[in-house]
Amino acid sequence: MLSSIAAILNHKKVVPVVFLTPFMVVFLIFKVYPVILAVIMSFQNFQGVQSQEWVGLTNYQNVFNLVRFNQALANTTIYTIGTLLILIPLPLVLAVLLDSGRVVQSTVFRTLIFLPALTSLVVAGTVFRLILAEDGFLNLFLTSLFGVQPLRWLEVSDLALPSLILVATWRWTGINILYFNSGLVNISKDLYEAAVIDGASAFQMFWRITLPLLRPTTLFVVVLSIIGGYQVFVEPFILYTGGGGPGDGGLTMALLIYRTAFTSFNFGTAAAMGVILAAIIFVFSLIQFRYFGVFSKED
Repeated sequence: MLSSIAAILNHKKVVPVVFLTPFMVVFLIFKVYPVILAVIMSFQNFQGVQSQEWVGLTNYQNVFNLVRFNQALANTTIYTIGTLLILIPLPLVLAVLLDSGRVVQSTVFRTLIFLPALTSLVVAGTVFRLILAEDGFLNLFLTSLFGVQPLRWLEVSDLALPSLILVATWRWTGINILYFNSGLVNISKDLYEAAVIDGASAFQMFWRITLPLLRPTTLFVVVLSIIGGYQVFVEPFILYTGGGGPGDGGLTMALLIYRTAFTSFNFGTAAAMGVILAAIIFVFSLIQFRYFGVFSKED
């Protein structure tokens, strides 16, 4: 009997199922089930274990009538756009420079740029609270070089999002460089050698060879940046000690969901916000897939 069981388990069609089963069980329990439960909760007046009354679309109507939700959505969208404008071109250019062979000790630079990604966000947030203070390092740097008056980065609503984008730039630039480097490795050097023989400039090679062949990697980085931008939580939570900054200038969607669920204990409304946030991320991801031609038919 044991031999027959072993023969079944060693069958080429059964082996993949055996190896995938633990992952699928964990995925269904900790990923799929919570999503289904959140969708169900979004249609309920869920304020505790004993209070689960079906209310239809009332939670969604309440969400869109909340001034704080509209502000959090606007803040998160601006933050995401700001990170995209910095964390796509900057790491791409740096990755190309590091891969060009013109940078001495490029491995050292890669390591130094990647180190912030290994730093705990709690530690990074605490350090940046000191850097962005009115008498902190950033203001001393701007004042000494440019004569700029000290800015109250953590005290003015208009500077809340720039502060968060600054933290995101410091933390995620190295990660995106790593992604772009992995794409550059797959581009044949013969293409660049042929372009040099044809008299192409460095910019022409970058524009005509590097960018088109990096489309899959760029799509990957853009989608990850959009997801990370709309899900940002730890940075404002640590930078503003659990708050959304002055005048809620740093209030994000994830932070508002957390407050609604675990401060106001209105789990139904928080679940509705989560569903809306997931829908926004899904739509933007589909737009990116469409723009990069993922759904186009190959000849």
